[in-house]
Amino acid sequence: MSGPGLSPSSALGRRSAGVVRLVLLLAFAAMFLYPFAWLLSASLKPRGQVFDNRIPPRTWVFGNYVEVFHQLPLLAWVFNSVLIAVLAATLVTLSSSAVAFGFAYFRFPGRKVLFGLLLATMMLPGAVTLIPNYLIWKWLGWLGTNVPLWGGTLFGSAFYIFLMRQFFLGVSRDLFEAARVDGCSYFGLFWRIALPLAKPSAIIVWLFEFQASWNNFQGPLIYLNFGDPSSYTVPLGISYAMTMYSPTAGGHGDYQYVMVASLLVTLPMLVIFAFAQRHFIEGIAAGGVKG
Repeated sequence: MSGPGLSPSSALGRRSAGVVRLVLLLAFAAMFLYPFAWLLSASLKPRGQVFDNRIPPRTWVFGNYVEVFHQLPLLAWVFNSVLIAVLAATLVTLSSSAVAFGFAYFRFPGRKVLFGLLLATMMLPGAVTLIPNYLIWKWLGWLGTNVPLWGGTLFGSAFYIFLMRQFFLGVSRDLFEAARVDGCSYFGLFWRIALPLAKPSAIIVWLFEFQASWNNFQGPLIYLNFGDPSSYTVPLGISYAMTMYSPTAGGHGDYQYVMVASLLVTLPMLVIFAFAQRHFIEGIAAGGVKG
């Protein structure tokens, strides 16, 4: 039955448009879900059927999920990745928030110029600073350790500083001035007032950095000790496994274990973003309060 004021043809047109949108959404969802379905299927296949592109598998091998822990130091890789990602995300959130609060609250000569220079660093390609950073960590004697993978976050990130500053600019300055009258220190303004209010944006920064660190391949490839596979992170470990199982390197082509490892290390990110989706939306909205 058509609604009031709508002709039958208009109602039919709206229903047709709704059906078209639904079909398009389902098509795009299937397109994005197919790689995950393929990975799941490949992880449950024997060696000779991994790349046959059949979904579901012709032969189901659930033992791959047990055997992978005997074939690869997967738990060590996951522990290393979690440790590095948590340290990097936590440190960059605190350091970027502190710098962002300084730019948002304090008024000093050259503040805008200094902030502009900070933003300009985002224009530098990573390849430009790769060699200087490597030389610094070499001079400090921390090559072969995981310190270079999270130590740099102590100095903040230009993008995260910009994001957090946008939020702090939206907080009433009278709130901070009232706290100053009550004897609150500058650090107290940041730690007791600004940072708790910035929780949505801080969660976004934490999630972004955790995801970036979890998927980082170049950093571990450069800085970690190649003589000890147990010190690898997940991306580097999976690359090592691909090489180890390659027939050209003397392997037997047991890529099903690589698929299992890839699937298992993908699940934590899916779970984190599923539970943090509400904070993710709030943080993105809060970050654009004021320019």
